[in-house]
Amino acid sequence: MFDRTLKIIEPELFLKIQKTKILLVGVGGVGGFAFESLIRLGFTDITLIDYDTFEKSNLNRQILCTEKTLNQIKIECAKKRGESINKKAHITLKNCFLNSENMSYIPEKYDYILDACDTLTTKISLIKKAFKDNSKIISCMGTGNRLNPNFVEITTLNKTYNDPLAKKMRKLLKEENMPLNIPVVWSKELPIKTKDRTPGSIFLVPASAGLNLAYFVLEDLMN
Repeated sequence: MFDRTLKIIEPELFLKIQKTKILLVGVGGVGGFAFESLIRLGFTDITLIDYDTFEKSNLNRQILCTEKTLNQIKIECAKKRGESINKKAHITLKNCFLNSENMSYIPEKYDYILDACDTLTTKISLIKKAFKDNSKIISCMGTGNRLNPNFVEITTLNKTYNDPLAKKMRKLLKEENMPLNIPVVWSKELPIKTKDRTPGSIFLVPASAGLNLAYFVLEDLMN
């Protein structure tokens, strides 16, 4: 399966990939692409957390959502897809809405925590867990109301702009005297204003963000 991979990735690095323990929170528009990328890169120890099911509005941008997976639990669909790509993948599922009150639901320690969830308080709690466990973490900022995948990149939270979610995160972290140099995936594109509070979203930007989440892990292991 990984013949082409091993042409450009050293065997020692590939062994690291297979031994790396990853927690991915959220398998929607961003997390679905991150998960697919991790599986195809050769990561085999992945824990998924999500509580949601697929609905029709997800069809335009979520790689795991098809007409056949509508109304099905997202993480269960992800597990089936992951195992259909690499039968050696060990995918652990935790079906819950993770928040600051139930972080004890994930007592395990992970090498990397990939935050692809939408809830601000959960993002802060995941950062606290990463600091406590000495895990590496990367958090995805807003991808809604944006069009251009070329504006998506990896930086640190203190260097972001044009992102309301990142601004709120900086405020909360400052209040708790926590550092702001948290690695994040973000878009420097100014969000498009919409008439209601529900953000618009297309395939391109969440996909790019998910790919960058996975690349963060690969690049860190290379370095």
